[in-house]
Amino acid sequence: MAVRELICLRTAPVWIIPKEALAAGWLPYSASTIREVIDLYERRNPLVGIILLDNFGQNEDTDRELESMLARTSTTMEWIGLVTPEMASQPITRDLLAKYLYDYHTMPIDDARIMTSLGHAYGMASLRSLPPFYCNMDATSGHDCMIGDSPVMRKVFRQLSKLAAVDSSVMLMGESGTGKELAARTIFQQSKRRTGPFIAVNCGAIPSNLIQSELFGHEKGSFTGACRRQIGHIEAANGGTLFLDEIGDLPLELQANLLRFLQERQITRVGGIESIPVDLRIISATNRDLREDIKTGHFRKDLYFRLCVLDLELPPLRERRGDVELLAYHFLCNLRDSLNPLVRGFSPATLQQMRTYHWPGNVRELKNRVARALVMCEKRIITPQDLELEPDTKLPQHQTLAEVRAEAEMLAMQRALQESGNNIMAAARQLGVSRVTLYRMLDKYKLQAS
Repeated sequence: MAVRELICLRTAPVWIIPKEALAAGWLPYSASTIREVIDLYERRNPLVGIILLDNFGQNEDTDRELESMLARTSTTMEWIGLVTPEMASQPITRDLLAKYLYDYHTMPIDDARIMTSLGHAYGMASLRSLPPFYCNMDATSGHDCMIGDSPVMRKVFRQLSKLAAVDSSVMLMGESGTGKELAARTIFQQSKRRTGPFIAVNCGAIPSNLIQSELFGHEKGSFTGACRRQIGHIEAANGGTLFLDEIGDLPLELQANLLRFLQERQITRVGGIESIPVDLRIISATNRDLREDIKTGHFRKDLYFRLCVLDLELPPLRERRGDVELLAYHFLCNLRDSLNPLVRGFSPATLQQMRTYHWPGNVRELKNRVARALVMCEKRIITPQDLELEPDTKLPQHQTLAEVRAEAEMLAMQRALQESGNNIMAAARQLGVSRVTLYRMLDKYKLQAS
């Protein structure tokens, strides 16, 4: 039987908890002060708490301390309040209940209702606390981390660790919004250069007349408006990592200068004559097909091979649908305190809509949709209307159950074969079927291990 820990504030746990709850595996911890609650919260990480609001509204300092504690702990746990009928009618109590509590009960306590509330609160908190699989990034960096538990993302995380272990140039490819800068930061945080600077440059966002100065720096008086010496991004990244996003937008003349730097590992500021040695690692990213740009003359072939010593393609969100719920709750927990603390989660219909939507803007679009929903939501639960997702016209609107199943089976087999390197035995193990069954299914859908 799984033990479910529970904080009980301002009362004895035996009085609050029905005997049925104790028999069902609940382990209550009694706390008589807010300091004791914080201590239990930090040591035990419980998912549910029960609070007796017996003195709320009588002391401003105590009330402020209580509200601060609830704001801090309710990001990862759910609280159930106990109030008298008189207290439930007070505006100050109702405001506290609406902001921070999952549910409340008026006394005397109904054991059956308490049991139901405990179960629902625990389930809701568990959804938010599911430990997503993510790359180990410095929590103090102030940046998001990559999150995912799907097979394709687990493979990406393994590859990122391998890329971080060497010091070669890396090219990250993928659609816009798939997390290329997060992947670059992950490589940096796990590399031997993690104590140095990480400088990110969007090559498509800098005006063409300034990009040389931005990258290489300039000397005072080198052009109109150059009032002082300016260190460029390349020089600023010395000892660390330079991330060149949208590298395909770099003008051809700057491509030649970047290639020269990669060959010589020295730069000269605009208007200067001194050669400055720079030691850094370059990670570049693009959502374009640079091989096609090479054919059309828009990207230098020699620069491509200098930048693409190692490469990694990041999957679009539609190929990792199992991560949508993890990501949605991650963004909800990170954003709701600043946008709408009243929101507690997503309705089942909302989660289903998010799973089936094709997400053309990938993870960035999902984050923006959750942020918008938090602003527009008028209830405690986000509805499909709050997300305002357009109907997915790319998906068939009318499919039989057999067609849906066949589509899912073919997709699962194709992914298993791809991830196993077309190893039939490994693919069969991943799918949970025998080798004979997999051969039969491949024949049924006219597929073959190439």
